Amino acid sequence: MKRVILFASLTLLSLGAFAAEPSSSPPKAKVFIIAPKNHATVSNPVTVRFGLEGMSIAPAGTQLANSGHHHLLIDTAVPKDLSQPLPAIENKVVHFGKGQTETTLTLPPGTHTLQLVLGDYLHVPHNPPVVSKKITIVVK
Repeated sequence: MKRVILFASLTLLSLGAFAAEPSSSPPKAKVFIIAPKNHATVSNPVTVRFGLEGMSIAPAGTQLANSGHHHLLIDTAVPKDLSQPLPAIENKVVHFGKGQTETTLTLPPGTHTLQLVLGDYLHVPHNPPVVSKKITIVVK
């Protein structure tokens, strides 16, 4: 029993130490929103398609060089501290940990902002961070 606890403790410690080093991103990596276009007027449901250049998509938990998965920020700013995993906040920060490249949202009528942040296998933004331009849409 003591060996199991020791092994589990060492594993958690090594993961914690490893998580302190953010995954690197290539210099020309780029994430962007394909659709809808900036300043578009749309109706519900809103389909949002994600684009990525210079890197590949990998599900959360899959550690591959130059890869990650999308996080969609809705009506919120990119967190100031990008050395920590992105928090999942309902209707604000949506994780696509299975490697999805699009989603369908139902948003209240009005003006909304959308922005993507690529996270590594532990949901931590890369170094340097791969962040899209923020777009604004109007939902009828």
